[in-house]
Amino acid sequence: MEREASPASPGVALTGSVPPPRPGHRRALTGFLLDALIAVAVLLLVSVASGLAWVLVRIAQLALRGNLPADLRVLVSGLGQPGPLSMLWMTLLSTGTAALVVYYWRRRASAAELAISYSAVRQPSTWGWVLGTAAIAFVFSSTMSAVGKAFDIAPAPTNLPVIEAAFVASPVFMWLFGTLLAPAYEELLFRRVLFGRLWAAGRPWLGLLLSSAAFALMHEIPGTSGNSLAATGLLWLTYAFLGAAFGLVYWRTRTLWAAIAAHALNNAIALGLLKLYGVD
Repeated sequence: MEREASPASPGVALTGSVPPPRPGHRRALTGFLLDALIAVAVLLLVSVASGLAWVLVRIAQLALRGNLPADLRVLVSGLGQPGPLSMLWMTLLSTGTAALVVYYWRRRASAAELAISYSAVRQPSTWGWVLGTAAIAFVFSSTMSAVGKAFDIAPAPTNLPVIEAAFVASPVFMWLFGTLLAPAYEELLFRRVLFGRLWAAGRPWLGLLLSSAAFALMHEIPGTSGNSLAATGLLWLTYAFLGAAFGLVYWRTRTLWAAIAAHALNNAIALGLLKLYGVD
């Protein structure tokens, strides 16, 4: 999944050799925006398709039970809403497909680049970065929670009700989704593709800023919850910091596996606290 750079292609120099040619910054920014637009388009398309598939399954279930109403309005009201596990599967299909499409189409790794990444995985310092990043992420999230309480701000992540309900419906799948599947496809999209595009062009700090902003926006879209402006801002700040932290560990270790591991560890801590104490 990883790609840092290879001497034969534009990107970031990995050794003391002369850096390879880099695309112009404007061209790289255009590529970043195109990557993001493609991801959003695929995500929406798959979301609609999975939603329609759920509707067809529900209609089939009603028909098998002999409860299929003839009136369209009664049918629509009788379909109900997707359950928490269905919501997670739709998220996995839509966002995961978007990440895979832009990766294989736009930012696919070469064999040489994968070898560099796997070599970094074997370095003890890589896992030191993972543990340090997860610890810093936890401290920052806890600090933001304390700040919110001090100013009587109670941010509620949009996905929190789904996560809580999924824990009740299937704890095993919730743990699998939160600590393996979601970190993998999110890191592939936001760090490997989006951040990596500007990193390879010699603008890693801009890449961290923009990819982290996109990461925060994906997790908390304005108007989709009852959060106030201040609560939404606090959530954005937290998500953006996490995105930047995962991007930094990818940048410093030069392997996406480190970013995935740090993300997974962060999610495991959050899910563990949620399960034990009912806090996010």
